[in-house]
Amino acid sequence: MTRPPALPAPPHRAATPAAASSGGTARSWRPAAAVLAITPLLRYVVARHAVPPGTGRRTGCDACGAPIGPQRPWPALGPTARCGGCGARVGAPPATVELAVLAAVAALLLTHPPAVEMVVAGWWLAFAVPLLFIDLAVHRLPDRLTWPAAAGTWLLLGLAALTGADATPWLRAVAAGLGLALFFATTTLLLGARGFGIGDAKLALSAGTLLGWYGWSLPVFGLLLALTLSGLVALGLLVSRRARLSSHLPFGPYLVLGTVGALLLVW
Repeated sequence: MTRPPALPAPPHRAATPAAASSGGTARSWRPAAAVLAITPLLRYVVARHAVPPGTGRRTGCDACGAPIGPQRPWPALGPTARCGGCGARVGAPPATVELAVLAAVAALLLTHPPAVEMVVAGWWLAFAVPLLFIDLAVHRLPDRLTWPAAAGTWLLLGLAALTGADATPWLRAVAAGLGLALFFATTTLLLGARGFGIGDAKLALSAGTLLGWYGWSLPVFGLLLALTLSGLVALGLLVSRRARLSSHLPFGPYLVLGTVGALLLVW
């Protein structure tokens, strides 16, 4: 009895476009999951520094004194932002830091800037996001965050210039950062409390450097965008009688948003 001829092996099937796209999307969002994992650390930075000027940095819950820190990230430093001892809110409002970080990561992944520029932007955002919430809470921008943001941005862009063929973008970036910081500091010296704060000038040092890497016009556009956003919010608060002409509004959050908005135009 003869055996039936063996059937030929089925041809290898290439992955369908949908499957390939699904796999690529999953791989591309893995960095987002990794970044979201550090949000307890960012929440800790906000909780620790969101205190009035002249006050020591916060080390525990204001209501019950329960200690908070990176070694105890839950639940006080989780999305609920509640103390594990008494349930009082600690630091930024619930889920806000997580949403801000997710939005920043999504912008980086969807715009696909060059790798070096993505690293620089990631460094700056790691400080800018906590500064945004701290300024909203207590109207201050701590030196412990503004100076490292500027120094790291200068250094990383300098390394990018060294590995490239031209140092002109880095020199322009440094000049733009210094110029924008000088503008903010000058308004403080001339107008006092009616001008921008020195903390805003220190934040502008890094924001101007980051934008100046792409040209002279982008720092100006970022500043105009920040001024427009702050003006619209101030007008809304005046109309709703939630603020007066003499009220002082923090400018740091609008400078962060203006910088991000300007970057999205060139990526």
